[in-house]
Amino acid sequence: MERYDALVLGGGMAGLPLALRAARHGRVAFVEREKLGGTCLNRGCIPTKTMIASAAVAHDVRRAAEFGVTVGAPAVDLTSVVARKDEIVDSIRSGSYRAVGKAETLDFYPTQGRFVGPRRLRVDGTDLEAEKIFLVTGLRTMIPPIDGLDRVPYLTSRTLLELTELPAHLIVVGGGYIGCEFAQMFRRFGSAVTLVQRAERLLPAEDPDISAAVAEGFAADGIDVRTSSSCVAVGGRTGDVRVGCAGDTGGEIVGSHLMLAVGRTPNTDTLGLEHLGLEPDARGFLDVDGQLRTPVEDVWALGDVRGGAMFTHTARDDADIAYRTTFRSQQRETTGRIVPHAVFVDPEVGAVGLTEPAARAAGHDVIIGRQDFTGVAKARAIGNTRGLIKFVVDATTNRILGCHIAGPHAGDLVHEAVVAMTAGVSYTDLARAIHIHPTLAEGVNAAAGGVHRPAG
Repeated sequence: MERYDALVLGGGMAGLPLALRAARHGRVAFVEREKLGGTCLNRGCIPTKTMIASAAVAHDVRRAAEFGVTVGAPAVDLTSVVARKDEIVDSIRSGSYRAVGKAETLDFYPTQGRFVGPRRLRVDGTDLEAEKIFLVTGLRTMIPPIDGLDRVPYLTSRTLLELTELPAHLIVVGGGYIGCEFAQMFRRFGSAVTLVQRAERLLPAEDPDISAAVAEGFAADGIDVRTSSSCVAVGGRTGDVRVGCAGDTGGEIVGSHLMLAVGRTPNTDTLGLEHLGLEPDARGFLDVDGQLRTPVEDVWALGDVRGGAMFTHTARDDADIAYRTTFRSQQRETTGRIVPHAVFVDPEVGAVGLTEPAARAAGHDVIIGRQDFTGVAKARAIGNTRGLIKFVVDATTNRILGCHIAGPHAGDLVHEAVVAMTAGVSYTDLARAIHIHPTLAEGVNAAAGGVHRPAG
């Protein structure tokens, strides 16, 4: 038996910083069954964006003639792309291991853990007891019940990152952010790509105008998008995969490789949570309050397992809230926090707050401010005019309810709205702010009806 002041189960982007900071206040057991860094570092944010950057270079080379530059057709070496990705990920991850190794009061257990008592976790035959328990175990890929799937090789967002031979024709099932990012990445690498989406539009959680802009971008890239269509059966083998679809664009699709991107499910079903007195909801998520406390005393749930906004940046904020409220007696909570997000496709998506339909459904009298990137001088200069900037505003108070961008550097531009909403700055205040010319940020001011709105 080993006794600790705190136990952190999960070494992702919430668990890792929390464990390191908690170790300043006592003895901490830190358990992670896979590599430190979680999904974001090892099989999500960093590796995918690294490979998307390679795909963007190939795409830009193909467009070089538009800029008066003559080059040959690009040849993508997927083995080299993957090696570059691995090198970047390894360099970041090694820093995490160094930090853990230097923490004198932190005991790291690189193994699977399962609760066997109210405050007792068993790891490789050793029982760990702790006064405070933090559950930060993240999500895994959901495998849907498709007829024939148990007999057909398929890829996920995890295994596709290791593929070193370019698929001739990749079929992607799922049109959320994961499916969209991989679909466009491999199309720009040179694969034929078909995307099957059950919903009536891509990225259905986004504002409809944003989804439409992304769909236009995908069409321009030559991606075959089948919306309102469900994958109901699969057959064949690698190199000859057959996908049967039902819906508006039903029928059989024949490709070389199959990728599943239909969602993710919490890693709560193998933890023995019944010994803690915790019961996940029907989807596997854990109920928490504004300070991330579960109904069981001195047990917290952070990151994706608590449901809600599931991003690396919210996980980091969760860790900060849990640390400050638990170890520093400060007042912090998740209630009311303003959480932006991005989708790294082209046009890139950056969004925060309510969509137009959600704002109207909530009873707001809505003002819409819009600027297409075709009217932004800098966007025309860099040859990237896909998409738009859209504000959703309360007409009575001029309060910004949401901002939705599809276009170049949208994930960066949306932070103007994030800061404005956090600080309580009104839509009209943002319109009065002078922006540098020529920049993409002028489009934000123009969407707010400001001084940079194009003539006419």
